[in-house]
Amino acid sequence: MKIIKKTMIGFILFGSVAFLALSFWACKQIANVDDLIIDENDTQIEKVKNADEWLAKLQEDNKFNGAVLLIKNDEVLLKKTYGYTNYTRNERLTNQSSFRLASVSKQFTAVGIMLLKEQEKLDFDDSIVKYLPELPYQNVTIRNLLTHTSGIPDIYMGFPSKYEEEIGNVLTISKTEELLAKESLPLVNSPNEVYTYNNTCYVLLARIIEKVSGKSFEEFMQTELFDKLNMKNTRVWNLVSNDKDFAHKTSSFKNVSGDLIEIKPGILDGVAGDGGVFSSIDDLIIWDRFWNHNTLLSEDTMNEAFKTTVLKDGEISNYGFGWIILSEDAHIHNGSWLGARTSFVRNKKLKNCIIVLDNSSSKNIEAIVKELVKVLK
Repeated sequence: MKIIKKTMIGFILFGSVAFLALSFWACKQIANVDDLIIDENDTQIEKVKNADEWLAKLQEDNKFNGAVLLIKNDEVLLKKTYGYTNYTRNERLTNQSSFRLASVSKQFTAVGIMLLKEQEKLDFDDSIVKYLPELPYQNVTIRNLLTHTSGIPDIYMGFPSKYEEEIGNVLTISKTEELLAKESLPLVNSPNEVYTYNNTCYVLLARIIEKVSGKSFEEFMQTELFDKLNMKNTRVWNLVSNDKDFAHKTSSFKNVSGDLIEIKPGILDGVAGDGGVFSSIDDLIIWDRFWNHNTLLSEDTMNEAFKTTVLKDGEISNYGFGWIILSEDAHIHNGSWLGARTSFVRNKKLKNCIIVLDNSSSKNIEAIVKELVKVLK
């Protein structure tokens, strides 16, 4: 699961704020989309109409299959889906279709931790060993996990090849903790020394949520967050969920010039925290507004999510709690796993938001986001 790295390789204009346009995984791929033609004299309605027709053409040309949400000044301008729920093309997407969010899931995991902080069950600066005593990382804090500054080796994706018999068919959150303790590897660097994007740490955050709450990560997120926000098509789902499918779920596939190839979850898809959340664009309207105001978290706790980190050498890391922080008001996160490609760009001050979700392994998501910015100008 990959997201935008700290290296800034391209910018787009989003209102008055510069946003990082291309993620690390996107820059390695060649986007192939025509420009979205927007005339400076077009009305807002005309801009949206042009974008809608442009997105429909991309889907027709096998360059995109998914959902788009555009919000300007807290008003929904475009909320629409383009294409199909899976490789069979027997069911059209709807605004309730639930997409795999990949690493955009990290901000949900972060909120799970923030909820426990609000309930006075943990503190961000607690040592993780307080909750995961088998791990040899006494000086690593929960905040370090959240901000990718822990120094813990990011190794869980290598466990299936090394511990094939011990894992069996699917790796889980608890087994990841157990094997990390078994490895007992030293830190790659001391805590708060460098920023290094780390999926293993977000799996450990999910495990801390389980240990502190006494519930599975899936159950905690459902009862303490999704249900309370009335996000009806949002949930944690993976290969260890009790139900093997759910209503409105999309499935991943690869589109090769119109030939669709199913992509199935594998042995790593029993973990969550670094990924594992599914959601719809209907629900992501609720989620975007959650970050403006909500009744679940205090303002002080909310503000923690958007603080940059001063590293030991004085350098600033711009990763907060599940968000890349580009300015005080500008935040972004991307995701890529299996066939899911996701991008979430928002500006709190302007109350602008662009969300693009895809389940067809599209190489064009960042280019699409860049073009859609024109609609919000």
